[in-house]
Amino acid sequence: MRLPGKGLAGGARASGKPTTISVLDIGSTKVVCMIAKLSPTADSVFLHGRTHRAEVIGVGHQRSFGVKSGLIIDLDAAEQSIRMAVDAAERMAGMTVDSLIISATPGRLKSQIFKATIELGGEEVSQRDVERVLRAGFAQAMKAERQVVHVLPVSHTLDGERGVRDPKGLVGDQLGVTMHALTADAAPLRNIELCVNRAHLSVESMVATPYASGLAALVEDEMEMGCACIDMGGGSTAISVFAEGRFIHADSVAVGGHHITMDIARGLTVRVEDAERLKVMHASVIPAAENDHDLVTVQPLSPDEAEIPQQIPRAVLNRIVRARQEETLELIRDRLNASGQGAVVGKRVVLTGGAAQLTGLGECARRILGRNVRVGRPLGVAGLPASAKGPAFATAIGLMIYPQVAETERQALRQSGGWRMTGTGGRLHRVGQWLRDSF
Repeated sequence: MRLPGKGLAGGARASGKPTTISVLDIGSTKVVCMIAKLSPTADSVFLHGRTHRAEVIGVGHQRSFGVKSGLIIDLDAAEQSIRMAVDAAERMAGMTVDSLIISATPGRLKSQIFKATIELGGEEVSQRDVERVLRAGFAQAMKAERQVVHVLPVSHTLDGERGVRDPKGLVGDQLGVTMHALTADAAPLRNIELCVNRAHLSVESMVATPYASGLAALVEDEMEMGCACIDMGGGSTAISVFAEGRFIHADSVAVGGHHITMDIARGLTVRVEDAERLKVMHASVIPAAENDHDLVTVQPLSPDEAEIPQQIPRAVLNRIVRARQEETLELIRDRLNASGQGAVVGKRVVLTGGAAQLTGLGECARRILGRNVRVGRPLGVAGLPASAKGPAFATAIGLMIYPQVAETERQALRQSGGWRMTGTGGRLHRVGQWLRDSF
């Protein structure tokens, strides 16, 4: 499904015609495909950068195979999961998908800051000057040795003075820009694209999972004042930091909800499927909820009919879950502190992702992170079935929001002439062309 040739920010708004978008979230535990109609609307007071109203017309989600911690480990299995999820969404929407915006949670995400300046000669800053400094910033960012996933301006400076939001019309001698470049290892991203291509689909754009989740779950005030969004997936946990309406930092740790499931399976000697059921139905990370007289049923590992289910105290299950969850939160706390963004985040943290639904997680996170915590769900999207309204689907919703806020990347790509991404044969150029034609 190719998006219409008129830009969302321009053509679609002016004509009043809706457009259609398709997205694919490839996770370690599930693959989600969504097809939605986007209709121009007035800017939302609470939701940052929303220029369109999204109405989901097709949803397909399947259990993920061949994916571990965001990495493709079995092309055939992952391809089959993608095919099944896309087919379900196509059947529900009554249309065929050709290309998609997809999520990327590759290993070793890294945020890097690049700066560039241009001389103004004491003249007034024009739109052309802003474009020149953005091009210079992109040129610096593209020197990164790893593959660039996103390049976004964080702030401008004028004669060394920071915090300039819109320099146009101001007078100065030197205009500067600070760019946030999110990079990843090249090979994992190529493998994701290869897997999608094997399903006879094309990748229009890759969006980092933490960025997409933050777009879906954060409200305007959180993005402006500074907030961390923690996406707790099955195979990994991704962190994004927003401030002054900008995406300024991202990180990830290779620990997620599936690790809790495996701890239960090993600790109680049960099948992985039964461990997942115990985690979802009975587990909690609240110490006060423990009661040695509160029992849960544990199915035997062997299918032998001679073995009977056992009864164990819920407290035993909770201790296994709590140990792993506290370890994960401590890793997140340490990563935030080491990033230098702790002061920017302040006291605001939003949890999202499937593993964020664990009972008592909010209270546990408040204690370990030392911040106010809420569980974030996708905001501002119509037509979602009840099963897709939880935090587990935040990334997929964020992928639908991304084109609405991608104007800065689109402008810089157009002005740059399309740089070649490291080892990709020019995927960034194709993304720039797509953003220019469609949005």
